[in-house]
Amino acid sequence: MSDGIALEGATESPRKARGTGRRLNGAVAHKLGLAILSGEYAPGDTLSGEVAFAEELEVSRSAYREAVQVLMAKGLVESRTKTGTRVLPRSRWNLLDPDVLAWAFAGKPDVDFVRNLFELRAIVEPAAARLAAERRDKADLKIMKDALVGMRRHTLATEVGRAADRDFHTAILQATRNDALLTLSASIGAAVNWTTQFKQRGRNLPRNPLPDHMRVYDAIVAGDQEGASDAMRVLVDLALEDTRTAMERLTG
Repeated sequence: MSDGIALEGATESPRKARGTGRRLNGAVAHKLGLAILSGEYAPGDTLSGEVAFAEELEVSRSAYREAVQVLMAKGLVESRTKTGTRVLPRSRWNLLDPDVLAWAFAGKPDVDFVRNLFELRAIVEPAAARLAAERRDKADLKIMKDALVGMRRHTLATEVGRAADRDFHTAILQATRNDALLTLSASIGAAVNWTTQFKQRGRNLPRNPLPDHMRVYDAIVAGDQEGASDAMRVLVDLALEDTRTAMERLTG
């Protein structure tokens, strides 16, 4: 259990810090989410009472309540009148929520969690690339090509370059014309973004991943379904190896 969670941007006087604006609520949810994903609060733990926690964070009780609502929507906690707010089992967490992914990678992510993400990508993305090679149109190809240009120009060391990387993967899902797959686009994009950022902690990327993306693109342009699937599988496998290396470096 935490001895206290400092809230950035809310360390002046309690009178000035209190409020219920969306930005403040988001900051409180962010702090609580980080505490849960980092293990500071474990499943089954009960958070401090509403009044105590609001005073600890120097925010209004309404801001704290609204932040808890955000965490409830993501499956991290449940709140009951008599028992308070309790952290739910990990199996209930919406681990594919972009915010939850961000909180998980803010510290040192769990090895099993990273492996699970890449296993999901290895299942979804090669199949999506296969469908994209069959169903893509000129507009899809333009988005992919523009994304590759952005990745080359800005590199994945920048937020702009990583946004282009997300656009590339999202465009492939879009090109499947499968609404069910499209619902995963935000999650896949967030996973791509945060694992890429994680790999660069302390040093540059170990290799240039652009050629891997180009091979996927070329196969989709050619309508080569098998080739697109194989190229995407290689891309995801190499990204996993890079991430494993980064994790070993940080824990070694």
